[in-house]
Amino acid sequence: MVRLFVALPIDDGLRDQLADLAGGIPGARWVPPENYHLTLRFIGEVENVLADELDQALSTIRARPFELTLRGVDVFEKAGRIHSLYAGVERCERLLHLQSKVETALQRAGLPPERKRFAPHVTLARTDKAAPDKLISFVQAHNLFRAPPQPISHFCLYSSRLGKEQAHYVAEVDYALEESTQSAGASEA
Repeated sequence: MVRLFVALPIDDGLRDQLADLAGGIPGARWVPPENYHLTLRFIGEVENVLADELDQALSTIRARPFELTLRGVDVFEKAGRIHSLYAGVERCERLLHLQSKVETALQRAGLPPERKRFAPHVTLARTDKAAPDKLISFVQAHNLFRAPPQPISHFCLYSSRLGKEQAHYVAEVDYALEESTQSAGASEA
């Protein structure tokens, strides 16, 4: 069994900017910068045979590169409790297109449909033990955060290995995004 997810990696420059936001909220568990990513689809634990099939399905995806811009910070709540702090993402049609293709490919390979609506973000901290007023103050203080666009030229299949303190993520396979998505014969009529 292996625990998997599909995500966009975050480059070093953007990682440093996000790491600079960390701190100042007692009780928050900050995500280590090496674990920053933008999840396209959480898969969960699967048998190795299915993992190979998912890899095959993801390798067939054709999508174009794009620029990802992180903007603002906010929180996710569940049942009235704030559980995480994240950096938001500017709307990007190519990102939504890629996520849709990932979802379709994984369903064709045998995964059930994702129940949650796609909400692109980069998690900065787990906040279930942080005071809500401190979180709201942090969001207000950083709501104008905006990073320069990061070029996205590939996405990855990651494994997640649970550790004592936090999970360790490993990019197992990279899938390139290609500038031209048309086949050579597509323009001939």
